[in-house]
Amino acid sequence: MSRRHELTDEEWALLQPLLPPDPPRGGRWRDHRTVVSAILFRERTGITWRDLPERFGPWKTVYQRKRRWAIDGTWTRICDALRIDCDAEEGEDWTVSVDSSSIRAHPHAAGACHIPALDHPKKGKPQRTNRAAGSASDGPGAG
Repeated sequence: MSRRHELTDEEWALLQPLLPPDPPRGGRWRDHRTVVSAILFRERTGITWRDLPERFGPWKTVYQRKRRWAIDGTWTRICDALRIDCDAEEGEDWTVSVDSSSIRAHPHAAGACHIPALDHPKKGKPQRTNRAAGSASDGPGAG
């Protein structure tokens, strides 16, 4: 029985042949199933690497294995193999939809823009205006 966000036996049966050979037992290495479950857990929950539950082992081990598999092409092989069952009409050209509720925008993407006309010509600061006249102030008492 697997926990939420972890590999089921059926999922593991699909992935296991696509991974490199398991590391030797008894060493400091985690088995691949635990590491893949940890990677999927992190991706599905959005937590930081350091917040991985202890049952997955050291977070750095999981991170390094994910990175190693990205570099050596393991993840590409997995995606290619699992794509075999994709919609025949769409083939390899999948359409991906990204929803703004799942992707954070950079704070500068919130619509705030710089308006040069409001800047002071020499200092780059906004001009003070005379509230009554609505014009730029030349200093105290001007207006």
